[in-house]
Amino acid sequence: MTPPLLGGRSWPPVVELVVFDFDGVMTDNTVWVDEDGREAVRCHRGDGLGVSRLRAAGFPAMVLSTETNAVVTARAAKLGLAVVQGSDDKAAALRQVLSATAIDASRVVYLGNDVNDLGCLQLVGLPVVVADAVDEAARAAALVLANPGGRGAVRELCELVIRHSEPGR
Repeated sequence: MTPPLLGGRSWPPVVELVVFDFDGVMTDNTVWVDEDGREAVRCHRGDGLGVSRLRAAGFPAMVLSTETNAVVTARAAKLGLAVVQGSDDKAAALRQVLSATAIDASRVVYLGNDVNDLGCLQLVGLPVVVADAVDEAARAAALVLANPGGRGAVRELCELVIRHSEPGR
């Protein structure tokens, strides 16, 4: 059964791109900083397997992050995902990606968790948030996942996309 969506939206039958925020989506929003300023985050291994399954099923995916951080680069590389970082206006950055790749925004799934994701959530065909998203982001979403960020939300979304859509590219 296709998961019910909020706001009268429909599940997209074709998905051309899945976009993941990083902090609070691929992580639990915790960051460890050592005395030299190096950062480390905690990621969920099951989320990584979900991304692998998504890509193997033919769905293009990427990470879009406000911050520029080596940990984002490393995790995206490990998962085989393209990454755009350091964007104060994530919606503008996503529009550039869509323009460069001729992808229709209505065929994009975006997974976010916070106010800096609002522009992207409003832009795409299927706006999704993690279970512990801030209220403003949750109100903009068509689907609120059962799992929180960094604790299986990415895997949950990957499985839903694989189960309910066809890859568009």
